[in-house]
Amino acid sequence: MAAIELPLVSRARTHGDRLALVDAAGAHGYAELLDASARVASALLGGADDLAEARVCFLVPPSFGYAAVQWGVWRAGGIAVPLAVSHPPAELEYAIGDADASIVVAHPDFAEVLRPLAQAHGARFIVTPDALAAASTELPAVDEARRAMMLYTSGTTGRPKGVVWTHASLRAQLETLSEAWGWRADDRTLLVLPLHHVHGIVNVLSCALWNGAACEVQAKFDVYEVWERIGSGALTVFMAVPTVYNRLIAAWEGAGPARREHLSAACRRLRLMVSGSAALPVSTLERWREISGHTLLERYGMTEIGMALSNPLHGERRPGFVGAPLPGVEVRLVEEDGSAAEPGAPGEIEVRGPGVFLEYWRRPEATAEAFREGRWFRTGDVAVEEGGSYRILGRRSVDIIKTGGFKVSALEIEEVLRTHPAVAECAVVGVDDAEWGERVCAAVELRGGEALTLDALLPWARQRLAPYKLPRALQTVDALPRNAMGKVLKPEVAKRFA
Repeated sequence: MAAIELPLVSRARTHGDRLALVDAAGAHGYAELLDASARVASALLGGADDLAEARVCFLVPPSFGYAAVQWGVWRAGGIAVPLAVSHPPAELEYAIGDADASIVVAHPDFAEVLRPLAQAHGARFIVTPDALAAASTELPAVDEARRAMMLYTSGTTGRPKGVVWTHASLRAQLETLSEAWGWRADDRTLLVLPLHHVHGIVNVLSCALWNGAACEVQAKFDVYEVWERIGSGALTVFMAVPTVYNRLIAAWEGAGPARREHLSAACRRLRLMVSGSAALPVSTLERWREISGHTLLERYGMTEIGMALSNPLHGERRPGFVGAPLPGVEVRLVEEDGSAAEPGAPGEIEVRGPGVFLEYWRRPEATAEAFREGRWFRTGDVAVEEGGSYRILGRRSVDIIKTGGFKVSALEIEEVLRTHPAVAECAVVGVDDAEWGERVCAAVELRGGEALTLDALLPWARQRLAPYKLPRALQTVDALPRNAMGKVLKPEVAKRFA
């Protein structure tokens, strides 16, 4: 055992035989997680003393195995790069190549897809059963200033960028969220979120494990199973995106009177229910409050900053607002030139604090552009402060779409659609949607003599885009609206889908 351990690991040792995770394979304690992650770390090291921030891409469904691999990467001194189980091979290959991964780890279900991708990039390939079966060896001391993980997020430049967190920034997030949301060892939560995204990784899984709580893991979202777990009365905390709450509402409304009454009563036994990753429609908040008795705690964050603003655990939660700065987080509103916005006037949100990311992986220019002097991160989101609470008005860039809790680049989708043989030119926009927050819509100019429908496009697009990036509406146009400089007028495009 190393002389210096990461706080997440050393804290786990104090939790003894407490329940850590529950997945399809059964229940797993903290001692089992420590043992399994040490085995994974040893397998990754392969006789080396320290991975020294080598990137380890891994594709493991939400499960105990996911946590064991994630912790194993960290304990071996590597940078954990989680891949998305929903992504097609083209997107997986992009992440492996952009991260310059030294090692690729895959659950057996994904070995056939990932093995050739790893080989093509010269990365060592390991399947999870082999990693979990390795003998434990001495592990390195890992300083908190080191890079810990890299999450891929879309931006205005099109292709996803690797957002690098250090162990110190992760710790800062876990400490502030534990304080703000009252996490404790007797909490029990249910993970229904993907684990390549900060919401699932930090807010749910890591917060639970930081505090010695128990996390039940649902490998794939099932609205009826979620209601079953809520109805059991075992859960104390639940976090999801607005789309999930809309589906829970629909399922509740489809149940009989006795079942509804039982489920509503069970909701009231939870101490906290949170919504994030996309704007929460006031209509959803109000309907959920009628059903569950909970006013959802809405918060604001993003991959680069973790969580920055939150409604209070105790106190008034204002519909349409995302609350005040979390402990240790500084927030300000500025004009486009960086000067302070007038009180009560809209401004771009800028955030500073120990939980802010370190850098965009191997993109020094993009990193420099993302910050103002003093390490203030420029979120690109516009808000107004009213009575000490922030209300999000929108984004500076029309090329960022927030759909189903994911931030998607319209430019990236456009680049893919332009490779379709029938498409000459296209414009992708986000249009307000009650279920998804925004839905992805595409307007296309066709090549001469070609025809294209959404039904015809989707099978082709599924091979190239993640499910949440797929267009949900398609219109063909003779010519896209443009200004005098030839730039597509996206607000005009969006009106076609309103």
